[in-house]
Amino acid sequence: MDYTPKILVVDDEKDLREILQFNLSSEGFEIDVAASAEEALTMPLENYHLILLDVMMGGMSGYQMADFLRKEKDLDIPIIFLTAKGSENDLLTGFNVGGDDYIVKPFSIKEVVVRIKAILKRGIVTNKPSTLLEHHGLKVDVSRKSAFIDEEELKLTRKEFEILAMLMKNRGKFISRQEILDRIWSDDVIVTERNVDVNIARLRKKIKTYGTAIKGRSGYGYCFDN
Repeated sequence: MDYTPKILVVDDEKDLREILQFNLSSEGFEIDVAASAEEALTMPLENYHLILLDVMMGGMSGYQMADFLRKEKDLDIPIIFLTAKGSENDLLTGFNVGGDDYIVKPFSIKEVVVRIKAILKRGIVTNKPSTLLEHHGLKVDVSRKSAFIDEEELKLTRKEFEILAMLMKNRGKFISRQEILDRIWSDDVIVTERNVDVNIARLRKKIKTYGTAIKGRSGYGYCFDN
């Protein structure tokens, strides 16, 4: 893989979280953890390539979180359920709420790694063409939240990536600063149009020669020029 998969582990067992974080990091994955579904839902979930999700947790269950992500958030991030319950009904419930795989506890780390790699590989193969935005050597993989120049991954912040993806999806169309603010920044964050300008300036530098494709026009906003 020419990107580092970002995985979120959601489990209320501290020991298990630490074991998974240590071992999966050793396998080359970038790992974040959350002790509950409620905590996980406060995180930028769209930035992850896969979620390892415990089923039985205090408060919101893994099934409820998955159902919420699919129906309310409309997120298609792959989900692998981790659970001590392995009956046929449990498996069917997991798949019905949008799970991609199901690992029954106790499990080996090797098994988890194999399942993760299989899901990620399947995602790469089955990606719809619309998830990949290209402009010569600049490529933006929307589903994987990654951007590349000549196959080298760019180190973009979440805001920079979202702005670039938005502009490339709307090539030739000017998007106002206010519209960018409304779509990229959450309602509870106090920001101004200057924040857009600053992020655009940084983005232009990071995408190097392709930065000239981002055009600014007074009174109109920004546009990714074809």
